[in-house]
Amino acid sequence: MLTFDHLVIAAEALEDGVEFVRERLGVEIPYGGAHPLMGTHNHLMQLGPEAFLEVIAINPGASTDRSRWYGLDTFEGPPRLIHWVARVEAMKDADRLGVDVGVPLDVTRGDLHWQLTVPETGEMPYDGAFPSIIDWPEGMFPAPRMADLGCTMERLDISHSNGRKIADVLEAHLKDGRVGVETGPLALKALINTPSGPRWL
Repeated sequence: MLTFDHLVIAAEALEDGVEFVRERLGVEIPYGGAHPLMGTHNHLMQLGPEAFLEVIAINPGASTDRSRWYGLDTFEGPPRLIHWVARVEAMKDADRLGVDVGVPLDVTRGDLHWQLTVPETGEMPYDGAFPSIIDWPEGMFPAPRMADLGCTMERLDISHSNGRKIADVLEAHLKDGRVGVETGPLALKALINTPSGPRWL
């Protein structure tokens, strides 16, 4: 029912997130666009044709009257991997997860539009360890149109104090051997294959 969609790297300033990816992966991730509803903007690249990497930050030139997604209103510190997103064929499938992932919002970036679950507070499910849920209308999935810089995801390692609960839900709904969950302090690490060899985010 769930398919891995993308990784989310947050930064206080977008250029800092771009530099973080440059240092960690050795690639220059291109600009994506702005999200008027959320007052954010991003840079994007493929992680293969079926997934992608997003660097996101508050857009200083925009405003919003709601809480921003991914907890960006309270994000502080250096750029880092904070979250991941899984897609469904129909948003109604999210109701079967048994996890409060928030309500689906209609979001746009340029000529793209999609639905993504966002809690009213803007915070992430299980502190980012459980994915937000995205529904791309037919023909809208953007990864094939993003820059292919020769990077793919090898593994996503997730640790959370409620790791057993998260693992049980994912085992039932996500058939992806790259994603592993354990119980422990909150942590997300992704192993990315790059033109320069495997690198960790």
